[in-house]
Amino acid sequence: MRNKTVLITGADGFIGSHLTEALVKEGATVKALSYYNSFNNWGWLESMDCQKDIEVFTGDVRDPNFCNCITKNVNMVFHLAALVAIPYSYIAPDSYVDTNIKGTLNICRAALNNGCRRLIHTSTSEVYGTAQYVPIDEKHPLQPQSPYSASKIGADAIAMSFYYSFKLPTVIARPFNTYGPRQSARAVIPTIISQIANGKKEIKLGDVSPTRDMNYVEDTCNGLIALSKCDKAVGEIFNIGSNNETSIYEIFNLIKKIMKSDAHLVTDKERLRPETSEVLRLCCDNSKLKKYTGFSPQYTLKEGLEKTINWFINPINLSKYKADIYNV
Repeated sequence: MRNKTVLITGADGFIGSHLTEALVKEGATVKALSYYNSFNNWGWLESMDCQKDIEVFTGDVRDPNFCNCITKNVNMVFHLAALVAIPYSYIAPDSYVDTNIKGTLNICRAALNNGCRRLIHTSTSEVYGTAQYVPIDEKHPLQPQSPYSASKIGADAIAMSFYYSFKLPTVIARPFNTYGPRQSARAVIPTIISQIANGKKEIKLGDVSPTRDMNYVEDTCNGLIALSKCDKAVGEIFNIGSNNETSIYEIFNLIKKIMKSDAHLVTDKERLRPETSEVLRLCCDNSKLKKYTGFSPQYTLKEGLEKTINWFINPINLSKYKADIYNV
């Protein structure tokens, strides 16, 4: 990545901030896009040691002119900017269409206009819906079981259409469930950890029977970077995952054990998703990614959770999370 200028959209978010750090270590010149707000807050970029080594832009991928400006003189775009919370997509689906689909269109068009040599578009395992077979490979049918997943299916289609129609060098990466330091309170692992760390004895969760393929954030970022270096990956779709599935109930018990807690589960009806919208099973087949790049995850679930818990129990970090409310 040395001597390459990369743009990361969504750099202020969970995965984006970790990817920013990783690409700086790789020697890339990093342009980081943070969502514009009147506080001039750069999200997780605010607390990063490499802040002086990056160029931060504030703006919105929903604006095509802005996208055209920030992609000038850029070799590679990692497109992560998106609305990702599934429960909020039930309430505000228009926002997901505008940001996830139209925002991707704007980035693709801008990357094409400015001659960017590679676009890594970040998708999600949610596009597969409940597994029809496991492990899930890239040929698994797509099932829009939430407005969020529908918007990501649409975004993937837009990105791939620019490869087929205009020869934009596009790679679609589909990370399975990523976790780690800085993850949103809307995700289940921060929900469990923050409640236990705040001394709660009743841990409020929704359905704990679904299974997920959980991946520590450094592994996800390394998968994205591996794809960016693989010329044969252009025009292809790749899962990034561990090839293991764990139920939410099992994850709760593992976190509880690591944190030495005697808390117990309580089902919070507000956290239950519509029955046919809940994705019941996800388990990744990462053989294609391994074949093309040689990539394999480095962290076990226990190792990743230990690192995540150590970050969350720092009082400074924990204070950023509202454990007493349901974060939609």
